[in-house]
Amino acid sequence: MNTSSHVRIVEVGPRDGLQNEKALLPAAVKIELIDRLSATGLATIEATSFVSPKWVPQLADAAEVFRGIRKAPGVVYPVLVPNLQGYERALEVGATEVAVFTAASEAFNRANINASIDESIDRFVPVMERARADGVAVRGYVSTVLGCPYQGEVPIADVVRVARRLHELGCHEVSLGDTIGVGTPAKARAMLRAVAAEVPMDALAIHFHDTYGQALANILACLEEGVRVIDSAVSGTGGCPYARGATGNVASEDVVYMLHGMGMTTGVDLDRLVETGAWLAAQLGKETASRVTRARTAA
Repeated sequence: MNTSSHVRIVEVGPRDGLQNEKALLPAAVKIELIDRLSATGLATIEATSFVSPKWVPQLADAAEVFRGIRKAPGVVYPVLVPNLQGYERALEVGATEVAVFTAASEAFNRANINASIDESIDRFVPVMERARADGVAVRGYVSTVLGCPYQGEVPIADVVRVARRLHELGCHEVSLGDTIGVGTPAKARAMLRAVAAEVPMDALAIHFHDTYGQALANILACLEEGVRVIDSAVSGTGGCPYARGATGNVASEDVVYMLHGMGMTTGVDLDRLVETGAWLAAQLGKETASRVTRARTAA
């Protein structure tokens, strides 16, 4: 079991967060958001997504945003790509790490991208091959690992199979996502333990949404199993357009506060992160979903 006290936060607010917000932020604001996040000490910031603007209008300015951000030394800025076309667009602007995605639920994949799990993976095999040749790192996302809005329960065996396949294809890290936030700690622990039996724990990350208020509890359960990479979004932005009632990602501020309180290290300056979360909430015209930011910025 990994007993290291350092946890790497993968900040997904600029991509997974903003793509599911109703407000359309101008490119200049997105660039400022990422630059502010870079100044907090975060080592991985998912910058944007090179998907069709027709599907995700919130990120239609992906190239402009990626070109505009200041690339801080030692910080990685992965971008999401759905296919080879997206990969080529990402490479044009200088991306050095990309992410591909699928789901552990057949029903979710069908509803989301009109493909089976195997078909969705087949679609990004060419991306993996090109990335390997180009020396570009690839992260893999598996969504609906603890429940699906269409089929309900998702068999753990399906989660394991998909995660193992992504790892075998060359994903250096596989992020396990509770897309609709229905998981509870015992289920999260059992799922992670099953996947870690087939994929090395140091190649796994966790990605919890806070729909039922279980995200921090789930993260704690997974930390106890040895995971040391956590996806979160500043100010708890986002949701899931395909999952009714699914609220945003767990807030980065809340995760960092909990980790620091446990004596773990993240390299993140919590005060700066809170400032950034409060600023972003103002840009979005909504109250922050971070409990820590609410507590620290209360009038």
